[in-house]
Amino acid sequence: MIRINDNKQMPLFDSWGHLGPKRRRMLEENWPGLFQREIRPVLPVDELAKYFKDDFGRPTKELYTAMGTILLQQVKNLTDEETIEQLAMNLQWHYALDIRDESDQALYICLKSLWNYREAIAANHLEEVIFEAVTAKLAKVFSVDTDSQRLDSVHIKSNMRRLGRITIFAKTIQNFLKNLKRKYPGLFALLDEKLTDKYLDKKALGVFAMVKPKESSKTLADLSSDLYYLIERFRDNKNVADMYSYKTLERVLKDQCNIVESKDKTEVSVNPPKEVPSDSLQNPSDPDATYSGHKGQGYQVQVMETFTDTEDKKVKEKTLNLITHIKVEKASDSDANALLPAIESTNERDLAPKKILADALYGSDDNVEAAKSLDVEVTSPVMGTEKHDAVGLSDFEFNAKGHVTACLMGHRPLVSKKKKNRFTQGFCKKACTMCDLLDLCPVKPGKKHCYLRYQEKAMRLARRRVHEQTEEFKDRYRWRAGVEATMSEFDRRTGVKHLRVRGVKAVCFAVFLKAAGLNIFRAAAVQKARIKCDPGSNTGQFFRNIAIWVAQKLFSPFKGRHGFISQPEARHPAHLAGMMV
Repeated sequence: MIRINDNKQMPLFDSWGHLGPKRRRMLEENWPGLFQREIRPVLPVDELAKYFKDDFGRPTKELYTAMGTILLQQVKNLTDEETIEQLAMNLQWHYALDIRDESDQALYICLKSLWNYREAIAANHLEEVIFEAVTAKLAKVFSVDTDSQRLDSVHIKSNMRRLGRITIFAKTIQNFLKNLKRKYPGLFALLDEKLTDKYLDKKALGVFAMVKPKESSKTLADLSSDLYYLIERFRDNKNVADMYSYKTLERVLKDQCNIVESKDKTEVSVNPPKEVPSDSLQNPSDPDATYSGHKGQGYQVQVMETFTDTEDKKVKEKTLNLITHIKVEKASDSDANALLPAIESTNERDLAPKKILADALYGSDDNVEAAKSLDVEVTSPVMGTEKHDAVGLSDFEFNAKGHVTACLMGHRPLVSKKKKNRFTQGFCKKACTMCDLLDLCPVKPGKKHCYLRYQEKAMRLARRRVHEQTEEFKDRYRWRAGVEATMSEFDRRTGVKHLRVRGVKAVCFAVFLKAAGLNIFRAAAVQKARIKCDPGSNTGQFFRNIAIWVAQKLFSPFKGRHGFISQPEARHPAHLAGMMV
């Protein structure tokens, strides 16, 4: 049986009337009140309900409570045991989830149920639906301007141990032998005992960890030989070859080894560290994690957010910077491929930017031109630099069509042509041969003129390099640095950089919900700032609030344990800000 309490109909008695006005205002003005009013109603419980039967089985937990609890667990970065305790005892959680019953059925969830609901959400990628629903709602409520946004990536680590190459080999072989022994004991018994004891002994991995640096090459050679032997031994056995642990053996062999076959024998050699690909296996317990030469093992997350380019502190406090796009990628993936998917994703959800700030990796010429076709202006430095001891293309002056109007010495071209994407500029041969910069200049002598030839892409990059030196560019681009504060806040509030889980499915689940949580925290802070700056924003309801308060006092002998008749408008923080205390 499916239990969903939408709480759209207000109760006869105020469920939170037993709270004093001061505590009530504290809850309403902070994240619990925002969560109850705006976030809880948009949680996609109908999507979750599809995976339960209404006419069979025990009743589910109330689905708003279950989904909200799982969201708050990631937001607060809690363990399962801490989550159960918070749901049972924390008044803020009760208020946020609008739990109007104080029974164990309403306020308690067991570990197994928590795992089951979390698995149902993760398996069906509902964390993305939650993030998009929360983001869309907050964007609407706080009238977020999405025209200006900034994009960057953050490196995160899953709950896995950092392994060296020797341990990766040994652990992979050990996992395969354990699975083979459990599933096919007859085949396992045919293996040499020396081989199996070498990896399945209690102290096996500890022995490999004690290998001295000078012996590491020999140990790696032995491990690679054992790995290759096991792969060849069971290659023709379909049942064994379909095992996940066997496929992991093949992946390690492909990543780490080089096989040379000859007529007499096959030699297996271990590749040098520099030849091991960045997307190689880092740990058998987290096969999706890869390696970044700059940041190490793990994953990376693309984060795009809105921002306001003003120095006015009051305006900044009352403006919500909203994370509009999240994408989990391999650590080995390049940022250069992340810009267009971010624009397309926000376009589909009516949160598209008109201007984006990003670092040089995102700002390749191809990306800038593709973004321009989507009516998005990308502000980013150009990768690489021109030679300082030579005249570069950026030293020439160009017109709007890309033709050169003058060189560094002020000479104008006599001939100016364009064929497809290639420009040709012809300068006076006499003037060029007498120029002191001839040896450093890209203009080369020809039959009739001295010619400067360049591609349209090179011209665009040159013009961007010139624009980078202007005050206009510097004043605009300085706002990109604010995204670093977002990454710090993302980790500080939610612990996103060091997750409790591993595997890409679990990592995506955690990251999307934590991003939704950060948006909620930010929105709550903006809500509080707006109320503080304008406490009388709802003075029209002031006397109605007084009437409610007087009625509660006059009829207090007749009110129930949960308080007097509820008034929906009295629950909004703008109303409560003017309530008599």
